[in-house]
Amino acid sequence: MCGAPRSASANWTTLVTRCPSDRLELLKAARLVADFASMQGVPTTCDVRRATYEHAGALLADAVLQAGLSYRTVVMPRVGRILKEFPDADRVSALICLVKKGSIAHLLDWKHPTKLERFEGLVGFLHRARVDTTDDIRKVLKSDSFCANLQLLNGVGPKTIDYMACLVGIESIAVDRHIRTFAARAGINNAEYDFLKNAFCFAADLLCISRREFDAWVWSREANTQSSQLNFVFQ
Repeated sequence: MCGAPRSASANWTTLVTRCPSDRLELLKAARLVADFASMQGVPTTCDVRRATYEHAGALLADAVLQAGLSYRTVVMPRVGRILKEFPDADRVSALICLVKKGSIAHLLDWKHPTKLERFEGLVGFLHRARVDTTDDIRKVLKSDSFCANLQLLNGVGPKTIDYMACLVGIESIAVDRHIRTFAARAGINNAEYDFLKNAFCFAADLLCISRREFDAWVWSREANTQSSQLNFVFQ
C-alpha cells in the first residue's frame, strides 16, 4: 500500500483502533471498492479533477443547492452566475449583508423557501462563528466540534459537510447516492454513512489516489456524464 494523502481527514488509525470484527469488515470493504474501481478503469492519476472555491458565496450556494437537483442544468448555471455577477459576495461578511437586505433569492436565483432558509441559516451560523473567507471555512471544517455544531442546523448533515470539505480542498468523501450505488455494485451491504465514507477513503489510499478526486471520479462515472460539475473552473 502506498502512503495515504497527508491532508486526509480519515486515516488508517481509525481502522486500526476499531474492534477486530469491524476492522476486518472495513478493510474488506475498502479492498472491494478499490478492486472494483480498478476493474472499472480508474486511472492512477484521476482524469476528473475537483476544483476548489475561493468564493464563499459560490461555495455555500453549491453546498445548499446541490442536494436533490440536477447539477448540470440547475446548480452549475447559478454558481457560474454568482461568480460572474457577484464577485464581491466572496466573504461571509458580504453575504450577511445580502441576508439583511433580503437579497438571497436574487443571489441564488431561487424562490422556494426551504433552500433560501437553509442558505441564510448557514451564512448566519458562519458569521456568528466569525468565519469569513474560504480559508476560514477550510480551517473550521477540520474541527470535529465545529462540524458537530454545524449539523444542528436544519438540513445540514454529514454529507453536506463532507461535500463542502471537498470543495475547499480537504481530502474527504461525500457519501451521496452515487457513492452508495458504486458501493452496492462493488458488493458492499453496509449502508451506514461513516462506514462507507471510511471504506472509500481507504480505497482511495490503496489506489494511491487523492480521496477528493476519487470522489469526483465515482461521481462522474455514476452520473454517466462528462462531469460538468467537476471540470467547471471555479475562480
